[in-house]
Amino acid sequence: MALSADQLRILQIVERSASALSTLGIVTIIVTFFVSRYFRNPIDRLILINAFYNAFDITATMISLSGPRAGNGSALCQFQGFLMQMFPLADVLWTLAMAIDVFLIVFYQYDARSLHRLEKKYIAVITGFTFIPAFAFLFVHSADKGHMYGSVTLWCAIAPDWVLFRIIFYYAPIWLSIFVVMVLYCLVGWKIVKGKRALQSVESDIIAMETSTRASEKDFDVHRVGSHELTQIGAPGPVTVTTITSSFSSNIRRSSGAESSTPSVAPLMQPADTEANFQNAHAPAHTRRKHQSESRKWQASRSALSLRQYLLMPVMFFVVLLTIWVAPSTNRVASFVSPGYVSFPLYIAVGATGSLRGFWNGVVFLAVGMRSRQSAKKLERDRPKGY
Repeated sequence: MALSADQLRILQIVERSASALSTLGIVTIIVTFFVSRYFRNPIDRLILINAFYNAFDITATMISLSGPRAGNGSALCQFQGFLMQMFPLADVLWTLAMAIDVFLIVFYQYDARSLHRLEKKYIAVITGFTFIPAFAFLFVHSADKGHMYGSVTLWCAIAPDWVLFRIIFYYAPIWLSIFVVMVLYCLVGWKIVKGKRALQSVESDIIAMETSTRASEKDFDVHRVGSHELTQIGAPGPVTVTTITSSFSSNIRRSSGAESSTPSVAPLMQPADTEANFQNAHAPAHTRRKHQSESRKWQASRSALSLRQYLLMPVMFFVVLLTIWVAPSTNRVASFVSPGYVSFPLYIAVGATGSLRGFWNGVVFLAVGMRSRQSAKKLERDRPKGY
């Protein structure tokens, strides 16, 4: 059963309208990242990189039905097929990269420098893995099956006559990546539940990450805490990492010429706080115990907030990813089982969800980021005096 002209027109309107929304989402991610200093941690950087990949993806969905109408052998159809083969898969792989970062943070205490070094590897692997087959398929055609890229009603992609290749080189990597992401997040969840006491105790080694607008590679602050230390190391670029190894403060030893800027989760104690520290040191025992208890609670809240910031964003991206790929995968399975199967509502769902990737990424990036920023500001207001 073929779709009518009116149904095809509705499909095109849906695709291009959704693509316009995705364009807005992509622009939102890029502008927010460069304008606001609160959106520059390692996960945010991966989202920014993925936004540029999404831009090519949206180019393909914006072409919409014009590709199939131009003919399977046309340059427009082949170009659209190349984009549809490469960039939706890249979007999934960048979500996998976020999950890997979270796994490395929780299990191996990777800091911002280490995660930053992985970005070039991610770009090389993801680009190579998606580009090579997508480009090679441009040159594949046969007398009986025609070009590998051809009309699939909604746009040009791997044609129905080459459906086995579409399953092997498109849907299989996508769902394998989704499965790996699920495993990684299950492991992370297990680790967090198992080590819950570490999130509630400032005696444990917890990594807290935050953003910064200016920090040099040699910048560092050391805060003596009795027999303990609290050390901040400024990472190159817009990100700094603070490793928390204790809680209380009595005096400060600053390195000569050291300067740092930490506007978000883990604010540093300033030299002006030394007077308050001196007063705390000579306060009655019950006052000191109360201050220490408040400091522990605040420290635990700060560490928990930092970890939530690095978990919530990629997990929400993964939830969006699952939602997006349900309809296309259902349609592909139905078409594989019954080659003549056509469902207009299912096509609408595929066209809408496939064209809205950039939009939902932008919504998650802005909503989760603003929530984390508000929580960080509230935590800063609640900081114990003299901490």
